[in-house]
Amino acid sequence: MVWDDGLTRYDFGPGHPFDPVRVRLTMELARSLGVLASDSVTMLTPSPATDGELETVHDGEYIEAVRHAGRSLQPNIRFGLGTDDDPVFEGMHEAAALVVGATLEAARAVWSGTARHAVNVAGGHHHAMRGAASGFCVYNDLAVAIKWLLAAGAERVAYVDLDVHHGDGVQAAFYDDPRVLTISLHEHPATLFPGTGLPGETGTGAGEGYAVNVALPAGTGDAGWLRALDAVAVPLLRSFKPTVLVSQHGCDSHRLDPLAHLALSVDGQRRAQLIMHELAHELSDGRWIATGGGGYALVQVVPRTWTHLLAIAAGTPLDPEMPTPAAWRELALFMTGETAPLTMTDGASPDFVSFASGMDPGEPVDRAIMRTRSAVFPSHGLAAL
Repeated sequence: MVWDDGLTRYDFGPGHPFDPVRVRLTMELARSLGVLASDSVTMLTPSPATDGELETVHDGEYIEAVRHAGRSLQPNIRFGLGTDDDPVFEGMHEAAALVVGATLEAARAVWSGTARHAVNVAGGHHHAMRGAASGFCVYNDLAVAIKWLLAAGAERVAYVDLDVHHGDGVQAAFYDDPRVLTISLHEHPATLFPGTGLPGETGTGAGEGYAVNVALPAGTGDAGWLRALDAVAVPLLRSFKPTVLVSQHGCDSHRLDPLAHLALSVDGQRRAQLIMHELAHELSDGRWIATGGGGYALVQVVPRTWTHLLAIAAGTPLDPEMPTPAAWRELALFMTGETAPLTMTDGASPDFVSFASGMDPGEPVDRAIMRTRSAVFPSHGLAAL
């Protein structure tokens, strides 16, 4: 577990959806449930990423623009700084560089063998581009960490993006690189930012077939979402055989999220975490790096989902039926004015029917699955149907 209280300084200000209270409450819930006290958990303190590390993904001119904006507090729209999504704040460069440093620390721990799994719940800033901030993301910690893994000797890195929004920044960073398989499972771009992530975005040059996008219709719930994950990501990962698995666990796919339109439960998100954990052990000798991401139901969803993620990574999964601690609920009420959930479950049964049982052409989710499988499976020697 990579953590420093300084990670909460990544803060766009009052009223912004990307409120650091969500990671504060996650850490407090995980502590109060004993997750972080497990013998299997080591707490690592990150250092900010250096300019050289950031420049493996970002232009030097952009990094200087971020640094200057965080000092002058002046917008620089050319670089996406000072928009409604990415308002300028004091110390922006330093705060964003620490987020990158935390995901880099997770990558180093896993690659060195210090840890089998590593988690940075404050990371997952998948929209940041080479020369611009985008979608609440200033620097792309995931892309920097994957670049580091490749330079360190990882032959193949698989990136699975479970956020409700398309993982466009990570895809862009590796669009022509067959060493990196990027898989994004997201709401259809016709109804959600960033407006990209159609199945036809499959990579270019040597990377053709290594960008994978599953664009799901608004309203998709646990059963359809998990069916799509199982039908697309699982066979591709088994074919690709990644040296390291990296996953982004934005929980804005939840039905209560105010910024999106899917209908998952905490239980469905937890099921996906278990699938990633199992695949890491099956395919990557346990090498698994996981991050947070989006998620704007700050009390009702994010702390529970990411606490489940931490517990699964620690090898001590929590019983979904267990109550949330009263002291934590009191803290959440004090910090946000919201009444927190009483248990770690939404009471959902995250079951799904395997796509192997047959496709239903009248089912929108199955049509979405087939569009993606048809677009990329042949590149991997897999049958689309």
